[in-house]
Amino acid sequence: MALRTLPFRAALGLCREVRPAVHTTQPCLRRHASSPASPEVEDSSSFAVPPSSKDVVQNFDPIARSRQRRQGKKQLPASRYQYRSPKYYRGPLHPHQPPPPSDPASREFQPGPFSLPRLEQTYQTTIAADLLTLTYQHYPPGYRPPKVENRLRQWTGASPYFKNRPLRGPRGRGEELRLLHEPRTFRNIPKIAKITVHSFVPDAQENSAHLHVAGMILQAVSNVRATAHKARHNVVGWGLREGKYVAVTSNMEREDAHHFLAKLVDVVLPRIKEWKGVPGSSGDGAGNMTFGLTPQQVALFPEVEVNYDAYPPKMIPGMHITIQTDATNNKDARLLLQAVGLPFYGKLND
Repeated sequence: MALRTLPFRAALGLCREVRPAVHTTQPCLRRHASSPASPEVEDSSSFAVPPSSKDVVQNFDPIARSRQRRQGKKQLPASRYQYRSPKYYRGPLHPHQPPPPSDPASREFQPGPFSLPRLEQTYQTTIAADLLTLTYQHYPPGYRPPKVENRLRQWTGASPYFKNRPLRGPRGRGEELRLLHEPRTFRNIPKIAKITVHSFVPDAQENSAHLHVAGMILQAVSNVRATAHKARHNVVGWGLREGKYVAVTSNMEREDAHHFLAKLVDVVLPRIKEWKGVPGSSGDGAGNMTFGLTPQQVALFPEVEVNYDAYPPKMIPGMHITIQTDATNNKDARLLLQAVGLPFYGKLND
């Protein structure tokens, strides 16, 4: 009698073994309300298309076609997606809005990054956390920040043109609105935004070779095409004449800025004898620091040393380096640059 009844545990084990087989057969029995795929598939192969005639092959001349396109006699086929980003931003209510800078169709789009600089890795892993700890200020629960008064002035008078006019700036000559210092969070940690290298070459007014050498050095050092600038006015004290090229400038962003700063801190500055550092009085109060290098110090860059014969020693210019950061005051910008490796000396301008 005991052999005829199946134990409960044995029956449960058999059910478990059968259950996966039922699930595997279930997807094969499903049906979906979708159109068949056969009409979307081409019946004929591309190899069945007949080749071009011999006359078309013999008369095909790609060089002549490109020449006609350059001369404007023959245009390329029109694209289905014809969109051009507006040149100017006309406000948030304008129907023609520019795309974000990350869009390849934007005028501000920059491809990259193509490398990961060592300085950027150090910033993300070490410097950013240290800056957040050094500049963080804790507020107890229930703290209410004081109200910031309106720093702009109203237009007073009976003129109808005062209506809807933007507020006036602060009173007094030379007065300007300082940047507001927001509470430190992980979203507004100071970082390097841009580096500008500027070289003033007054001798280029008499000999253009000085300007060419300065532009070549700035382009080799910064990896960015240098831009030449003309004198706007006649300055007798500096010997400037209006309309003459007297300076070159290079602006570096993102990976180019990190590569340049790392090269400057690790290679160039340690080789300068008796270099005190960046003056503590540097800074414009908005997170930007500027210091200069002499022609002898500019010659220490590896891009200049490796091809030193291409630059006449008497034509190598000095340069001013401006490091622009996201900080809103000199103290935070100085902490960032000190963490990178730039020393400061003298009285600090906070």
